[in-house]
Amino acid sequence: MIDSEATSQHKTPAGQAEGTPAEFSEAVESMHRARLRPEITLGTIRPPQRLAPFSHAIGLEVNVADDQEIVAQDSDGDSFGRLILLHDPGAEEAWEGTMRLVAYIQADMDHAVASDPLLPEVAWQWLTEGLSRSGAEHTNLGGTVTSTTSVRFGEIGGPPSAYQLEMRASWTATGNDLTTHVEAFATVLASVAGLPPEGVTELHR
Repeated sequence: MIDSEATSQHKTPAGQAEGTPAEFSEAVESMHRARLRPEITLGTIRPPQRLAPFSHAIGLEVNVADDQEIVAQDSDGDSFGRLILLHDPGAEEAWEGTMRLVAYIQADMDHAVASDPLLPEVAWQWLTEGLSRSGAEHTNLGGTVTSTTSVRFGEIGGPPSAYQLEMRASWTATGNDLTTHVEAFATVLASVAGLPPEGVTELHR
């Protein structure tokens, strides 16, 4: 899922193309300095085009090995996220800044969690609290949380029912160091994936 090839107006976090603003280069490099828990991997992915003069994107995946003691109790499948950095020196007024972060998380859930009517509110609280606790200074935060149920009929493979949560959010970073923003995003992904708090060991089911 994570693609090592980036296609924005830069080459790599360490080697930006000529003409790239220094503040954008600094922001990109800071995203890759984030310290994540071992179950989450981070890589550069292809960013969307034409949304801003400069863009960079990272993908995060939750990977729990079969032989690990930590088990995601609230997830029946894959969990992943994308965090896109948009930089537009001319968007100061619209964004309340020049660095806009666009986040997306998707996770398969089990029925017990997905059936909770408060799940969208709780998931959004994970984001707001995560940004606050990490010290990720930001403005203009907004987004949606969607909980869906899919029921399979007829000759189609897979479980009879599947439950999924999607979060879409965006906010403006008030500085160029985005390390804490990535770490907060990873914390939300871990919560959505049902991982136990760091340092807590759970037994296999």
